[in-house]
Formats: sequence, structure tokens, C-alpha cells
Amino acid sequence: MEAVRELREAGIVIRGEPEFAIQNIVASVDLGGAIIDVEELVYAAHRLGIRVMYEPEQFPGAIYRMEDPKVVFLIFSTGKLVCVGAKREEEVYRAVENLVTILDENGLIVRGSR
Repeated sequence: MEAVRELREAGIVIRGEPEFAIQNIVASVDLGGAIIDVEELVYAAHRLGIRVMYEPEQFPGAIYRMEDPKVVFLIFSTGKLVCVGAKREEEVYRAVENLVTILDENGLIVRGSR
């Protein structure tokens, strides 16, 4: 694998053939000009029984821990999202689709120009 070759070229001794496994995929998402009402998301989350943390004095984004797939989102009012914790690329796509559906169904995405 490329990483092993580069490490060996740098003088790092690697014995045998190491096994590689993806443990965490980090993905960024831009909702294309849409904005998210993060404060309203907190109220909707309580009503929907989903876990969302938002402390704007500490961090500008809401933190949503999705159960299925098991990932964590950072949700920003700018329409940007960060998804962490997926182990497969398909999980990222499914998680984003699930989140956008939740946001859309609850009127939390404002589409159009900023």
C-alpha cells in the first residue's frame, strides 16, 4: 500500500504486511446556498426525540448524534455540515439523506440565495 511504501522510504521499519481498516470517515457537506435554522432545530429535536446539543456561546454549530447510521453531525446555520464516524462511504450518503429529510420535513432549511 502507498502509505507503507512512504513510511519505509522515510526509514521507518515495518515488519510483515500490516492490515489496514477504515475506522472513521470525515465528510463535509454544503447544502448549496440553503441556510439552517439551528435554534429551531433544537426545539424540533426535543419534539422528535433526537439528540441535538447546541451551545452557541461555546461552539457555533449544533451537534447531532444520529443512531442509524451511527455518525455525528456538526450542523451550521450556513448550510454546511460535517459528518464524522462513518466506517463506509455508503453510511455517509445515507446519513446525509436522513438528516436532510429531517430538516426538510420540519421546515428547518431555507433554500434560495443568501
